[in-house]
Amino acid sequence: MMTQCPEGDGGEPRLLVVRNDKIGDFMLAWPALACLKAAASAPRVSVLVPAYTAPLARQCPWIDEVLIDPGNASGRAGCRTLLQRLREARFDALLTLFSTPRIGWLGWRAGIPLRLAPATQWAQLFYNRRIVQRRSRSEKPEYVYNLELAEALLVELGLAVPPRPEPPYWPLPEGTRAVQRERITDELGLDGSRRWLFLHPGSGGSAVNLSLERYASLVLNIQARLAGASARAPAWVLTAGPGEEAAADSLRERLAGEGITAVLLPPRHGLDDFALSLSACDLLIAGSTGPLHIAGCLDRPTAGFYPSRRSATPLRWRTCNAEAHRLAFCPPPGAGEHNMDSIDLEAAASRIADLLRHLPSHETIS
Repeated sequence: MMTQCPEGDGGEPRLLVVRNDKIGDFMLAWPALACLKAAASAPRVSVLVPAYTAPLARQCPWIDEVLIDPGNASGRAGCRTLLQRLREARFDALLTLFSTPRIGWLGWRAGIPLRLAPATQWAQLFYNRRIVQRRSRSEKPEYVYNLELAEALLVELGLAVPPRPEPPYWPLPEGTRAVQRERITDELGLDGSRRWLFLHPGSGGSAVNLSLERYASLVLNIQARLAGASARAPAWVLTAGPGEEAAADSLRERLAGEGITAVLLPPRHGLDDFALSLSACDLLIAGSTGPLHIAGCLDRPTAGFYPSRRSATPLRWRTCNAEAHRLAFCPPPGAGEHNMDSIDLEAAASRIADLLRHLPSHETIS
Protein backbone atom coordinates (compact mmCIF):
# COMPACT_ATOMS: atom_id res chain seq x y z
CA MET A 1 0.00 0.00 0.00
CA MET A 2 1.43 3.35 -1.06
CA THR A 3 1.79 6.08 1.55
CA GLN A 4 1.13 9.66 0.51
CA CYS A 5 4.27 11.71 0.85
CA PRO A 6 4.01 14.05 3.88
CA GLU A 7 5.52 17.47 3.89
CA GLY A 8 8.03 18.94 6.25
CA ASP A 9 8.25 22.56 7.29
CA GLY A 10 9.88 23.41 3.97
CA GLY A 11 7.55 21.20 1.92
CA GLU A 12 10.03 18.35 1.59
CA PRO A 13 9.80 14.90 3.21
CA ARG A 14 12.22 14.33 6.07
CA LEU A 15 14.07 11.04 5.73
CA LEU A 16 16.36 9.27 8.18
CA VAL A 17 18.76 6.70 6.70
CA VAL A 18 20.66 4.34 9.00
CA ARG A 19 23.91 2.59 8.15
CA ASN A 20 25.73 2.45 11.45
CA ASP A 21 28.43 -0.14 10.93
CA LYS A 22 31.83 -0.16 9.20
CA ILE A 23 33.40 2.33 6.78
CA GLY A 24 33.11 0.12 3.70
CA ASP A 25 29.45 -0.62 4.43
CA PHE A 26 28.73 3.08 4.77
CA MET A 27 30.48 3.99 1.48
CA LEU A 28 28.31 1.42 -0.31
CA ALA A 29 25.27 3.35 0.93
CA TRP A 30 26.20 6.48 -1.05
CA PRO A 31 24.49 5.33 -4.29
CA ALA A 32 21.25 4.91 -2.30
CA LEU A 33 21.69 8.34 -0.72
CA ALA A 34 22.27 9.85 -4.17
CA CYS A 35 19.08 8.17 -5.39
CA LEU A 36 17.00 9.61 -2.54
CA LYS A 37 18.41 13.09 -2.99
CA ALA A 38 17.66 12.98 -6.73
CA ALA A 39 13.90 12.57 -6.13
CA ALA A 40 11.87 15.45 -7.53
CA SER A 41 10.62 16.45 -4.06
CA ALA A 42 14.22 17.15 -2.95
CA PRO A 43 13.80 15.34 0.38
CA ARG A 44 15.80 16.34 3.41
CA VAL A 45 18.15 13.42 4.06
CA SER A 46 19.56 12.81 7.52
CA VAL A 47 21.78 9.87 8.42
CA LEU A 48 22.42 8.04 11.66
CA VAL A 49 26.03 6.86 11.80
CA PRO A 50 28.64 6.02 14.46
CA ALA A 51 31.08 8.73 15.46
CA TYR A 52 33.98 7.22 13.52
CA THR A 53 32.22 7.40 10.12
CA ALA A 54 30.67 10.83 10.81
CA PRO A 55 33.59 12.74 9.19
CA LEU A 56 32.88 10.90 5.93
CA ALA A 57 29.15 11.51 6.24
CA ARG A 58 29.81 15.24 6.55
CA GLN A 59 31.65 15.13 3.22
CA CYS A 60 28.76 13.41 1.42
CA PRO A 61 26.93 15.74 -0.99
CA TRP A 62 23.71 13.72 -0.62
CA ILE A 63 23.37 14.25 3.14
CA ASP A 64 21.79 17.29 4.81
CA GLU A 65 22.27 16.33 8.46
CA VAL A 66 24.46 13.88 10.39
CA LEU A 67 23.22 12.32 13.62
CA ILE A 68 25.58 10.31 15.83
CA ASP A 69 24.56 6.87 17.02
CA PRO A 70 26.22 6.31 20.42
CA GLY A 71 25.79 2.55 19.99
CA ASN A 72 24.98 -0.20 22.45
CA ALA A 73 27.80 0.79 24.77
CA SER A 74 26.03 4.05 25.67
CA GLY A 75 23.50 2.13 27.74
CA ARG A 76 19.99 3.28 28.60
CA ALA A 77 20.97 6.92 29.01
CA GLY A 78 22.41 7.10 25.49
CA CYS A 79 19.39 5.30 24.09
CA ARG A 80 16.99 7.75 25.78
CA THR A 81 18.93 10.73 24.47
CA LEU A 82 18.92 9.40 20.91
CA LEU A 83 15.21 8.56 21.14
CA GLN A 84 14.41 12.10 22.25
CA ARG A 85 16.46 13.49 19.34
CA LEU A 86 14.56 11.32 16.85
CA ARG A 87 11.21 12.41 18.28
CA GLU A 88 12.16 16.08 18.07
CA ALA A 89 13.22 15.71 14.42
CA ARG A 90 9.74 14.48 13.42
CA PHE A 91 11.01 12.32 10.58
CA ASP A 92 8.48 11.22 7.99
CA ALA A 93 10.29 8.01 7.06
CA LEU A 94 13.04 5.75 8.33
CA LEU A 95 15.18 3.68 5.97
CA THR A 96 17.40 1.16 7.75
CA LEU A 97 19.88 -0.36 5.29
CA PHE A 98 21.13 -2.88 7.84
CA SER A 99 18.46 -3.76 10.34
CA THR A 100 19.05 -4.36 14.05
CA PRO A 101 16.45 -4.71 16.81
CA ARG A 102 17.76 -1.63 18.66
CA ILE A 103 17.37 0.69 15.68
CA GLY A 104 14.01 -0.80 14.75
CA TRP A 105 12.77 -0.25 18.31
CA LEU A 106 14.03 3.35 18.33
CA GLY A 107 12.25 4.15 15.07
CA TRP A 108 9.02 2.64 16.35
CA ARG A 109 9.23 4.41 19.72
CA ALA A 110 10.05 7.71 18.01
CA GLY A 111 6.76 7.47 16.14
CA ILE A 112 8.26 7.64 12.66
CA PRO A 113 5.20 6.78 10.53
CA LEU A 114 6.92 4.96 7.65
CA ARG A 115 9.69 2.54 8.64
CA LEU A 116 11.29 0.44 5.89
CA ALA A 117 14.05 -2.15 6.18
CA PRO A 118 15.16 -5.51 4.78
CA ALA A 119 13.06 -8.42 6.04
CA THR A 120 15.82 -9.70 8.34
CA GLN A 121 15.18 -11.96 11.32
CA TRP A 122 13.04 -10.66 14.16
CA ALA A 123 14.24 -7.04 13.86
CA GLN A 124 11.73 -6.68 11.01
CA LEU A 125 8.85 -6.70 13.52
CA PHE A 126 9.50 -3.02 14.27
CA TYR A 127 9.04 -1.99 10.62
CA ASN A 128 5.77 -1.50 8.77
CA ARG A 129 7.39 -1.89 5.34
CA ARG A 130 9.71 -4.83 4.79
CA ILE A 131 11.59 -5.77 1.62
CA VAL A 132 12.65 -9.37 1.03
CA GLN A 133 16.21 -9.37 -0.35
CA ARG A 134 17.97 -12.52 0.95
CA ARG A 135 21.34 -10.80 0.93
CA SER A 136 23.05 -13.86 2.38
CA ARG A 137 22.81 -15.42 -1.08
CA SER A 138 25.15 -12.68 -2.37
CA GLU A 139 23.36 -12.54 -5.72
CA LYS A 140 23.87 -8.78 -6.18
CA PRO A 141 26.35 -6.10 -5.09
CA GLU A 142 25.65 -4.62 -1.66
CA TYR A 143 25.23 -1.14 -3.12
CA VAL A 144 22.53 -2.46 -5.47
CA TYR A 145 20.64 -3.98 -2.53
CA ASN A 146 20.86 -0.53 -0.89
CA LEU A 147 19.63 1.18 -4.05
CA GLU A 148 16.64 -1.14 -4.22
CA LEU A 149 15.68 -0.22 -0.66
CA ALA A 150 15.94 3.49 -1.46
CA GLU A 151 13.76 3.05 -4.54
CA ALA A 152 11.21 1.07 -2.53
CA LEU A 153 11.05 3.91 0.01
CA LEU A 154 10.37 6.46 -2.73
CA VAL A 155 7.57 4.28 -4.08
CA GLU A 156 6.04 4.02 -0.60
CA LEU A 157 6.17 7.81 -0.34
CA GLY A 158 4.41 8.17 -3.68
CA LEU A 159 7.45 9.77 -5.31
CA ALA A 160 8.75 9.05 -8.79
CA VAL A 161 11.89 6.92 -8.76
CA PRO A 162 14.67 8.83 -10.58
CA PRO A 163 17.09 7.16 -13.00
CA ARG A 164 19.79 5.33 -11.11
CA PRO A 165 22.81 7.54 -10.40
CA GLU A 166 26.14 6.70 -11.98
CA PRO A 167 29.72 6.94 -10.69
CA PRO A 168 31.29 8.86 -9.14
CA TYR A 169 28.99 8.61 -6.14
CA TRP A 170 31.37 10.97 -4.36
CA PRO A 171 31.85 13.74 -6.93
CA LEU A 172 34.56 16.11 -5.75
CA PRO A 173 34.72 19.83 -6.51
CA GLU A 174 36.79 20.59 -9.57
CA GLY A 175 40.51 20.72 -8.81
CA THR A 176 40.35 18.63 -5.62
CA ARG A 177 42.36 15.75 -7.07
CA ALA A 178 45.02 18.11 -8.40
CA VAL A 179 45.30 19.78 -4.99
CA GLN A 180 45.76 16.41 -3.30
CA ARG A 181 48.46 15.40 -5.78
CA GLU A 182 50.27 18.69 -5.25
CA ARG A 183 50.10 18.19 -1.49
CA ILE A 184 51.56 14.68 -1.70
CA THR A 185 54.21 15.85 -4.15
CA ASP A 186 55.30 18.48 -1.62
CA GLU A 187 55.29 15.95 1.22
CA LEU A 188 56.99 13.03 -0.50
CA GLY A 189 58.71 14.48 -3.55
CA LEU A 190 56.81 12.21 -5.95
CA ASP A 191 56.97 12.77 -9.69
CA GLY A 192 53.50 13.95 -10.68
CA SER A 193 53.89 12.63 -14.23
CA ARG A 194 54.23 9.01 -13.06
CA ARG A 195 51.41 6.69 -12.15
CA TRP A 196 50.77 6.66 -8.42
CA LEU A 197 49.80 3.22 -7.15
CA PHE A 198 48.45 3.24 -3.61
CA LEU A 199 48.55 -0.02 -1.65
CA HIS A 200 46.68 -0.50 1.62
CA PRO A 201 47.94 -3.74 3.20
CA GLY A 202 45.83 -3.54 6.38
CA SER A 203 42.31 -4.81 6.85
CA GLY A 204 41.11 -3.09 10.01
CA GLY A 205 40.22 -6.56 11.24
CA SER A 206 37.15 -6.62 8.99
CA ALA A 207 38.33 -8.79 6.09
CA VAL A 208 40.69 -11.59 5.18
CA ASN A 209 43.61 -10.10 3.28
CA LEU A 210 46.86 -10.98 1.53
CA SER A 211 49.91 -11.34 3.75
CA LEU A 212 52.69 -8.77 3.56
CA GLU A 213 54.84 -11.33 1.74
CA ARG A 214 52.12 -11.81 -0.87
CA TYR A 215 51.66 -8.07 -1.31
CA ALA A 216 55.42 -7.70 -1.85
CA SER A 217 55.27 -10.45 -4.47
CA LEU A 218 52.35 -8.71 -6.18
CA VAL A 219 54.26 -5.43 -6.36
CA LEU A 220 57.27 -7.17 -7.90
CA ASN A 221 55.07 -8.84 -10.49
CA ILE A 222 53.32 -5.59 -11.43
CA GLN A 223 56.63 -3.76 -11.64
CA ALA A 224 58.08 -6.43 -13.94
CA ARG A 225 55.09 -6.35 -16.30
CA LEU A 226 55.11 -2.60 -16.60
CA ALA A 227 58.85 -2.63 -17.27
CA GLY A 228 58.34 -5.33 -19.89
CA ALA A 229 55.84 -3.09 -21.66
CA SER A 230 58.38 -0.24 -21.66
CA ALA A 231 56.14 1.74 -19.33
CA ARG A 232 57.54 4.14 -16.76
CA ALA A 233 57.91 2.63 -13.31
CA PRO A 234 55.06 3.73 -11.04
CA ALA A 235 55.44 5.45 -7.70
CA TRP A 236 54.31 3.20 -4.84
CA VAL A 237 52.51 4.80 -1.88
CA LEU A 238 51.61 2.66 1.14
CA THR A 239 48.65 3.71 3.28
CA ALA A 240 47.68 2.61 6.77
CA GLY A 241 44.83 2.95 9.21
CA PRO A 242 45.22 3.42 12.97
CA GLY A 243 47.42 0.66 14.36
CA GLU A 244 48.50 -0.51 10.90
CA GLU A 245 51.52 1.75 10.48
CA ALA A 246 54.05 -0.87 11.57
CA ALA A 247 52.76 -3.37 9.00
CA ALA A 248 52.95 -0.78 6.22
CA ASP A 249 56.50 0.12 7.23
CA SER A 250 57.44 -3.57 7.26
CA LEU A 251 56.15 -3.90 3.70
CA ARG A 252 58.14 -0.81 2.70
CA GLU A 253 61.30 -2.45 4.06
CA ARG A 254 60.56 -5.72 2.24
CA LEU A 255 60.17 -3.84 -1.04
CA ALA A 256 63.34 -1.85 -0.43
CA GLY A 257 65.17 -5.15 -0.05
CA GLU A 258 63.95 -6.04 -3.54
CA GLY A 259 65.12 -2.74 -4.99
CA ILE A 260 61.68 -1.08 -5.13
CA THR A 261 61.16 2.27 -3.46
CA ALA A 262 57.85 2.72 -1.69
CA VAL A 263 56.84 5.63 0.54
CA LEU A 264 54.36 5.87 3.39
CA LEU A 265 51.50 8.33 3.12
CA PRO A 266 52.01 10.79 5.99
CA PRO A 267 49.42 10.80 8.80
CA ARG A 268 46.26 12.69 7.97
CA HIS A 269 44.01 14.97 10.03
CA GLY A 270 41.16 12.55 10.45
CA LEU A 271 39.30 10.03 8.33
CA ASP A 272 37.89 12.60 5.93
CA ASP A 273 41.36 14.01 5.20
CA PHE A 274 42.68 10.48 4.60
CA ALA A 275 39.76 9.74 2.27
CA LEU A 276 40.42 12.84 0.19
CA SER A 277 44.07 11.80 -0.13
CA LEU A 278 42.93 8.63 -1.90
CA SER A 279 41.58 10.76 -4.75
CA ALA A 280 45.21 11.37 -5.75
CA CYS A 281 45.88 7.74 -6.67
CA ASP A 282 45.82 6.29 -10.17
CA LEU A 283 44.92 2.90 -8.72
CA LEU A 284 44.35 1.58 -5.22
CA ILE A 285 45.15 -2.01 -4.26
CA ALA A 286 43.65 -3.39 -1.06
CA GLY A 287 41.60 -6.10 0.57
CA SER A 288 37.83 -5.69 0.86
CA THR A 289 38.03 -2.96 3.45
CA GLY A 290 37.19 0.71 3.99
CA PRO A 291 39.87 2.38 1.82
CA LEU A 292 38.98 0.17 -1.16
CA HIS A 293 35.35 1.29 -0.98
CA ILE A 294 36.26 4.94 -0.45
CA ALA A 295 38.35 4.82 -3.63
CA GLY A 296 35.48 3.09 -5.43
CA CYS A 297 33.05 5.81 -4.36
CA LEU A 298 35.50 8.38 -5.75
CA ASP A 299 35.55 6.33 -8.99
CA ARG A 300 39.28 5.78 -8.75
CA PRO A 301 40.52 2.52 -10.32
CA THR A 302 40.71 -0.30 -7.78
CA ALA A 303 42.06 -3.84 -7.47
CA GLY A 304 40.46 -5.68 -4.58
CA PHE A 305 41.39 -9.01 -2.96
CA TYR A 306 38.51 -10.98 -1.48
CA PRO A 307 38.02 -14.28 0.35
CA SER A 308 35.76 -16.86 -1.29
CA ARG A 309 33.28 -16.89 1.60
CA ARG A 310 29.70 -16.73 0.30
CA SER A 311 28.86 -13.67 2.38
CA ALA A 312 32.02 -11.84 1.27
CA THR A 313 32.25 -12.54 -2.45
CA PRO A 314 33.67 -10.08 -4.99
CA LEU A 315 30.14 -9.71 -6.37
CA ARG A 316 28.50 -8.93 -3.02
CA TRP A 317 31.17 -6.46 -1.95
CA ARG A 318 31.94 -5.03 -5.38
CA THR A 319 33.25 -1.48 -5.33
CA CYS A 320 30.83 1.07 -6.74
CA ASN A 321 33.19 2.63 -9.28
CA ALA A 322 32.68 2.26 -13.02
CA GLU A 323 33.07 -1.27 -14.39
CA ALA A 324 36.15 -0.27 -16.40
CA HIS A 325 37.80 0.94 -13.18
CA ARG A 326 37.53 -2.16 -11.01
CA LEU A 327 39.29 -5.50 -10.72
CA ALA A 328 38.58 -8.21 -8.17
CA PHE A 329 40.49 -11.34 -7.19
CA CYS A 330 39.64 -14.25 -4.89
CA PRO A 331 40.72 -17.86 -4.27
CA PRO A 332 39.79 -20.29 -7.07
CA PRO A 333 36.90 -22.77 -6.74
CA GLY A 334 37.80 -25.59 -4.41
CA ALA A 335 40.27 -23.55 -2.36
CA GLY A 336 39.54 -22.79 1.28
CA GLU A 337 37.48 -19.65 1.73
CA HIS A 338 40.30 -17.98 3.68
CA ASN A 339 43.14 -19.41 1.57
CA MET A 340 44.34 -16.14 0.09
CA ASP A 341 47.65 -17.81 -0.80
CA SER A 342 45.83 -19.68 -3.58
CA ILE A 343 45.18 -16.49 -5.54
CA ASP A 344 47.29 -16.44 -8.71
CA LEU A 345 49.33 -13.27 -8.18
CA GLU A 346 51.00 -13.47 -11.59
CA ALA A 347 47.59 -13.43 -13.28
CA ALA A 348 46.45 -10.62 -10.97
CA ALA A 349 49.55 -8.57 -11.74
CA SER A 350 49.01 -9.07 -15.46
CA ARG A 351 45.44 -7.78 -15.26
CA ILE A 352 46.44 -4.83 -13.09
CA ALA A 353 49.25 -3.85 -15.46
CA ASP A 354 46.87 -4.18 -18.41
CA LEU A 355 44.33 -1.92 -16.70
CA LEU A 356 46.99 0.70 -16.08
CA ARG A 357 48.17 0.59 -19.70
CA HIS A 358 44.64 1.15 -20.98
CA LEU A 359 43.60 3.98 -18.70
CA PRO A 360 43.09 7.27 -20.58
CA SER A 361 45.87 9.75 -20.00
CA HIS A 362 43.65 12.02 -17.94
CA GLU A 363 43.26 9.17 -15.45
CA THR A 364 46.95 8.93 -14.79
CA ILE A 365 48.26 12.49 -15.05
CA SER A 366 46.78 15.45 -13.26
